[in-house]
Amino acid sequence: MAICLVNFLCFAQKKNTQTSPNIIIVLADDLGYNDVSFNGSTEIPTPNIDRIANNGVKFTNGYVSYAVCGPSRAGLITGRYQGRFGFSRNPLFAPNDPSQGLPLSEETMAKTLSRGGYKSLALGKWHLGAHESQRPLKRGFTEFYGFLTGGHYYFPEDLTLNDISEIESQYAAYRTKLLKNDTRVEEKEYLTDALSREAVDFIGRNKDNPFFIYLAYNAPHTPLQATEKYLSRFDHITDKKRKTYAAMVSAVDDGVGSVLDKLEELEISDNTLVFFLSDNGGPEPHNASDNGALRGTKGSLWEGGIRVPFAVQWPGTIPAAQVYDHPIISLDIFATAAALAKVKPKNKLDGVNLIPYLTGEENGAPHKSLQWRMYDKKAYAIRKGDYKMVNVDGEKEMLFHITNDIGESNPLAEEKKAISMLKSFNNWLSMLMAPVFLGLKDDKKYNELHPDRFDLEKY
Repeated sequence: MAICLVNFLCFAQKKNTQTSPNIIIVLADDLGYNDVSFNGSTEIPTPNIDRIANNGVKFTNGYVSYAVCGPSRAGLITGRYQGRFGFSRNPLFAPNDPSQGLPLSEETMAKTLSRGGYKSLALGKWHLGAHESQRPLKRGFTEFYGFLTGGHYYFPEDLTLNDISEIESQYAAYRTKLLKNDTRVEEKEYLTDALSREAVDFIGRNKDNPFFIYLAYNAPHTPLQATEKYLSRFDHITDKKRKTYAAMVSAVDDGVGSVLDKLEELEISDNTLVFFLSDNGGPEPHNASDNGALRGTKGSLWEGGIRVPFAVQWPGTIPAAQVYDHPIISLDIFATAAALAKVKPKNKLDGVNLIPYLTGEENGAPHKSLQWRMYDKKAYAIRKGDYKMVNVDGEKEMLFHITNDIGESNPLAEEKKAISMLKSFNNWLSMLMAPVFLGLKDDKKYNELHPDRFDLEKY
């Protein structure tokens, strides 16, 4: 059964009458599918993240639009398959290059919501471009607190670079001091705690007006770093790497709890839609994550790369304790937010408004199919109902009855079904572009082409 409605008639009577609910997206980074307790983890308790699932909906087939960070975030923040605008690689940290990031043809969720009177805050990992034209305040956000590159150190004593002018390599950017809007600041807290603090502060300052928070934690992305406060919770884990990873997840869970507590304290929880998901699957064993029964990891189109922990709550509107089994995708968040704010996006979205499906107003599946393409790997996949066809290396398609075989271990020999799915995929493929910038794996080549990459005085 795709959906379980609990006491629906009671909830229908309690529906929120306000037309502009607040929107919060909590995005973890490289979180394993099996590393939240609402997905079955017994090793890492996540009581606060579980509150979202318990207060609303747990998506068992929740996907992201790409298997690595940057493109996945580009899809989420635009509500469109990132291949439509050539964002099919992880961008390099290139502060002099306006092409290394989200094209200006694309409108962010924050920009769209601003037309509905929303104030917006981007927190944490941006990874959508470091050039001044690509930064959050230029892409529709009211405020920003975080960093521009694809990863960062967590301890404040490691943040030794005062600005971009001191960066000499791609990964040196991990050591920059944080940005508050466009100004470098001295942070004194563990990074995950600092991001949670800023989210709570923003809620308090904007409680009387509609707001949008994009809380993009970089945890538990490497480097694996945690404070004793969180490490001490996992003395039962003997593997040091796994213990630190678990502590980092626990820090995120505490942050989610502080956000939910603030909403309840201000009595605005019933007027706030809160999503939780990861940007892609866990890169096990690289960061000691656990994707459970799913095959594959971050960077692949097996389920372990693209099926992620995913939940949403909207107390009083979405009935609680639901388990929703139809496939949904991160692109749906933008479509849902735009519909609730009654604003029209600049570009055609690829997601759908999920609320009618979660309240029982709409039956059936939100999507006829979901598609993925990884250009450089020649990899692609399509999910259609109970079936998934995947080609992980450009060599061979494999078809699975994914509902009964989430581990993708028993390929099917159903030629007619495979041909039909491939036809659907090719129709979608014709709408995509080739990548418009060199990616993270082209760091050396990019440096050769751009020897003044970090020399701001040249520009």
